[in-house]
Amino acid sequence: MASNFGSSSNPVFRSGAMPDQFNADKRRRFYMNSGAGTVREMPRQEQTYAQQYGVPAPSAEQLQQQYNLPEAAGAEGAPMTYDDVIRKTVTSFAVLLIGAGAAVTLATMMPSLVMTLALVAVLGGLVLGLVNAFRREPNPALILAYSATQGFFLGAFTWILEMAYPGVAFQAVTATLVVFGTVLALFKSGKVRATPKLNKMFFTALIAYLVFSLINFGLVMFTDIGMFGMRAGWLGVAIGAFAILLATYSLVLDFTNIQEGVEAGVAQKYGWAAAFGLTVSLVWLYIEILRVIVILRSMAE
Repeated sequence: MASNFGSSSNPVFRSGAMPDQFNADKRRRFYMNSGAGTVREMPRQEQTYAQQYGVPAPSAEQLQQQYNLPEAAGAEGAPMTYDDVIRKTVTSFAVLLIGAGAAVTLATMMPSLVMTLALVAVLGGLVLGLVNAFRREPNPALILAYSATQGFFLGAFTWILEMAYPGVAFQAVTATLVVFGTVLALFKSGKVRATPKLNKMFFTALIAYLVFSLINFGLVMFTDIGMFGMRAGWLGVAIGAFAILLATYSLVLDFTNIQEGVEAGVAQKYGWAAAFGLTVSLVWLYIEILRVIVILRSMAE
């Protein structure tokens, strides 16, 4: 049940707030016609203020300097910075951890209730994920609500697996942090970059994975096929490894969006969109790693 949510939501949010603001190539561009033409004197009422009162027109160099200024900084307040993204991402994960802690605490007292609430949380997280994905403006309250519901679900799901396979939570968290740190280091060094060709392959593979996950989710919910459905045994390990690669590349896309946003000088509020993207990617990565570890340990028994 856990696997089918994280993998489906991450790239969707890029169709909302992120692309138009974060892609520097999509900013308005102004071109001046330098070709020779016939010059006629405009009537005074059609002339600009500068033309009427002899104010010299700005040169091409001055116009270019004005264009190079960050658009959002002047129009919407302070521009987004890396520090701002970090603060918002830490806030998102703090809420996620609070939700996870609440689930674990409740699970020790009322296990059956937690399972019911976990199902509600995963469905609520799916709805909130889609809402945040398609909003043109990021909403901090909705993003933190998503973190809370996902945290509760992850806490309940991890608690179940930890009872069956002690130590699996620590292994999954450690592996997730290692992957995140490695991808970040490689991206900062310039050795890993998102490309149009890889992006096309990523989204094609993601759609195929989403369809498979939805089918598998239905089997898990409505049959006795088992917790992981068709994702058991070595086939489950192979599919899990493939999903981990997708989630890893999703992190590369997140870092690319953040870098382009900072360089373009987008408004500070879009730091919440960046935090949302990182939260989704890391939750997805954690779920996939956790599942692969559990499958391997179950096969070793």
